[in-house]
Amino acid sequence: MRILFIGDIVAKPGREIVNNILPEIKVKESIDLVIANVENLSGGKGVTRSTLKEMQDAGVDFFTGGDHIFWQKEVEDCFQEFPLIRPANYPSTCSGEGYKVLDTGRNGSVLIANLIGRTSFGGNQAYTDDPFTLADKILSDTENLDIAFSLIDFHAEATSEKQAFAYYLDGRVGAVCGTHTHVPTCDERVLPSGTMYVTDAGMTGNIDSVLGVKKEIIIQQYLTAQNQRFEWENTGKKAFRSVIIDTDSKVISRLDRISD
Repeated sequence: MRILFIGDIVAKPGREIVNNILPEIKVKESIDLVIANVENLSGGKGVTRSTLKEMQDAGVDFFTGGDHIFWQKEVEDCFQEFPLIRPANYPSTCSGEGYKVLDTGRNGSVLIANLIGRTSFGGNQAYTDDPFTLADKILSDTENLDIAFSLIDFHAEATSEKQAFAYYLDGRVGAVCGTHTHVPTCDERVLPSGTMYVTDAGMTGNIDSVLGVKKEIIIQQYLTAQNQRFEWENTGKKAFRSVIIDTDSKVISRLDRISD
């Protein structure tokens, strides 16, 4: 099986480049399953029915989240209507689920989990459970299921936490794909016990920006030390950042595209 994992799709530019190139990539690369992180999908924060449907129509099969997944009011309904998960280590009182087992037909069942890091992360992440032991629980809860492959989207800030998390699960899951920092890393590799890993898949969106936000706004924030109202950049070059995971040959490889 060949899985395409797309890094954080950010706002309208991210959706545009997915619409433009994903159908061709799926055919050219013989992709069986497309998973995308969508916590920044709608207006840069959260998801809506219309934006998730747009990505489904473009060819995305499954959606993962992160710290902004609850930003839009529609999200509770979206969890019911779309193959969408949120970080599993959020409190159980939150809407949605942290993992799902997806039946892919001839390629068997795939366990897809979403966890969020706690190191160097502000905001509500102080209230999240330990992602390491939560991953243990997910694997324990699903150990009697016939799972062909397992993948975890680890949405975290610190590269050290991402690497430690992957080594902790090495040999117990098929792949750990990092998201959140919006900057792609070039360290895709197979860990000693067989888990495929990349620290960050990167951002799918506008790269004539600072992580998708208009650069002038972020520069002003650094110059003044004052909070600024973010506006997402819609003009300029766009990047499609992803990795291909080949479960049969146990190879993880980067697939990036740039367009105007």
